[in-house]
Amino acid sequence: MPSDKKSLEALQAILSEIELLISTTDPLPENRTQCSLDLLRTGQALTTDLLKQLRMPAAVALGHKGGSVTSKRHGVEHYRKMAEARKTRGGGRPRKTEQ
Repeated sequence: MPSDKKSLEALQAILSEIELLISTTDPLPENRTQCSLDLLRTGQALTTDLLKQLRMPAAVALGHKGGSVTSKRHGVEHYRKMAEARKTRGGGRPRKTEQ
């Protein structure tokens, strides 16, 4: 099941509400209140981490995949020409030649 940002934010809000309820009620026997609070804080930390992972930019998500099709299509020489054009400020389309 895919998790989207809204679902994770809703889960985080629910966990915060439960933490508030447990921390303001009478202590449970056998130290269950402290154990419950620890588990809730762990859940909140996990949802926060998942929310941070959702915010990754596309460049990080793609990684080294960018340009792979262009590389297969044109080869190394294409990138060499692009780098040379950047150094000499000779980029853009080549001028049309009259025939």
